[in-house]
Amino acid sequence: MNSHAGDPKELGTFLRARRAELAPHQVGLPATGTPRRVTGLRREEVAQLAAISTDYYTRVEQGRMSASAPVLEALARVLRLSADQRTYLLGLAGRTPTDPPAPATATTRVTELGHRLLAQLTTYPALVLTDAMDVLAWNPLAATLLTDFALRPEHQRNYVWLLFNDPALRARYCDWDSGARSCVAYLRMNTAGRADDPRLRGLLTQMAGQADFQRWWQGHEVAVQGAGNKHFRHPLVGDLTLDWDTLTSSTAPDQHIVVWTAQPGSPSEQRLHELAAAVATHGPTAGLRDGQPVAPGLE
Repeated sequence: MNSHAGDPKELGTFLRARRAELAPHQVGLPATGTPRRVTGLRREEVAQLAAISTDYYTRVEQGRMSASAPVLEALARVLRLSADQRTYLLGLAGRTPTDPPAPATATTRVTELGHRLLAQLTTYPALVLTDAMDVLAWNPLAATLLTDFALRPEHQRNYVWLLFNDPALRARYCDWDSGARSCVAYLRMNTAGRADDPRLRGLLTQMAGQADFQRWWQGHEVAVQGAGNKHFRHPLVGDLTLDWDTLTSSTAPDQHIVVWTAQPGSPSEQRLHELAAAVATHGPTAGLRDGQPVAPGLE
């Protein structure tokens, strides 16, 4: 395991959030019938199950003591952490099982390969995101499928911020709650141990008035931004179910190229082709104005 500074305070908050989600019966503890003053497991119960002293666990949770690798693994087991949550826990403790953490400040210059891929992907929506979910670059089809990023000033070109504040992008998601919640989890996972990152602090300040964001962020949910599928509703072509995958640059590990594709032969593939044809004819606006179709003759 590699080591770095970690974030003891955030580690404690994460542990408290996870133990609050577990009921005693879920971890094999007998019900006592006595009303509980705390939600979820008590500190002493977590310590007992992890085979450590309550004082040791309390100090770890309060950020006053670092935990050894075996203790972290025991806590991950006791708290029923997913693989993504375990990775996040190790990162907060300053221990990562693979490579050292990426730089605290994201690289804002897109690699040459990134630009080349975006230019050549004319039939698939694609964009470049940083760890903090800033949108650094995109191709015309991504702008048409999602929102015209060029209309936003640079400090607002953040995918999380746009999901909560851009009506056009929000309307594209058939299940906005699920999509937005996932993006908040990616953001927290990507920025583990980077509480002092100026970009992250600035984004959190921008999101201070968003109740849903605050609730999900404080819930400390985490997930790896790898692959999945999304259901979109586009005003020009209708509903699309698209698979997405993430490619991370080896020369800029804090930059991720996200590409959306459709299942071959599916209605979504046909609709994506129609959208690409509209972009080829009209450009990124593709017959849209303020995210909505323009009546014939008014383009």
